[in-house]
Amino acid sequence: MRWLPPMLPALLLLGLFVAGPILWSGYISLTNAALTGAAATDPEFVGLENFRRLFTDPELWRSVWLTVVFVAGSAVFGQNLLGLGIALLTRHRNRFISGAVGTVVVSAWVLPELVAAFAVYAFLNPDGTLNALLAWFGLDGQQWLFTAPMLAVVLANVWRGTAFSMLVYQAALAEVPGDLTEAAQVDGAGSVRRFWHVVLPVIRRSVLTNLMLITLQTIGVFTLIYVLTAGSLDGATRTLPLLMYEQAFELDEIGYAAASSLVLLGIGALFAVVYAATLEEK
Repeated sequence: MRWLPPMLPALLLLGLFVAGPILWSGYISLTNAALTGAAATDPEFVGLENFRRLFTDPELWRSVWLTVVFVAGSAVFGQNLLGLGIALLTRHRNRFISGAVGTVVVSAWVLPELVAAFAVYAFLNPDGTLNALLAWFGLDGQQWLFTAPMLAVVLANVWRGTAFSMLVYQAALAEVPGDLTEAAQVDGAGSVRRFWHVVLPVIRRSVLTNLMLITLQTIGVFTLIYVLTAGSLDGATRTLPLLMYEQAFELDEIGYAAASSLVLLGIGALFAVVYAATLEEK
């Protein structure tokens, strides 16, 4: 127990700012707490009624599916693969090219989420940059945020978040021993085989760590989607964070929204467990 005194402040902070809100959400989810009315000042204990309503609501399962699609498209495949690709392409380039590419990619990442959302809106709206470019080539533009809302928010999140994956992989690739790749090249291995059999095993832990971090971050994205589509007219981009917002602040059902938040927490925990288990495998 010698580790306890040095770790005590950190444990207390984790308990206060992490475990505390989770436990409070768990308690609220068992009540009919609301923003207005009698339930706002004196909520009643309703047990598992909110969860019964929630799990029989088709909107929940639709939001869960949209959340998975958003996370897979913009994090697991989009940010992860694009970040890795940029890191590989700039690995052996001169400092000017690497620095220029890195500056362009990181500039989107350092923008506040609200500013990034308005920048994407300016690019995709009917009078925006994308339609102007299409018109220059003689092509008809569209109202992209209405005709392809999920694709729009996925691409927006990829644009904004790729820098993190790029930086992780640049650091990981810098640790790959040069003699390993040179030996594989002497043995006749091409670039694809060298990456698959030499580089990827070395950076495997960085890949899984990056996947865990960007997945957990993407699950909770709210501002970017809300500013661009507000969930879309037909709910085509109503992920779980937006569903919780509607339940809490439009329908005034705080207890019901808290139950939804625990579902989101469970999904995030499931992803984390899968990644952590894979990370521990030999």
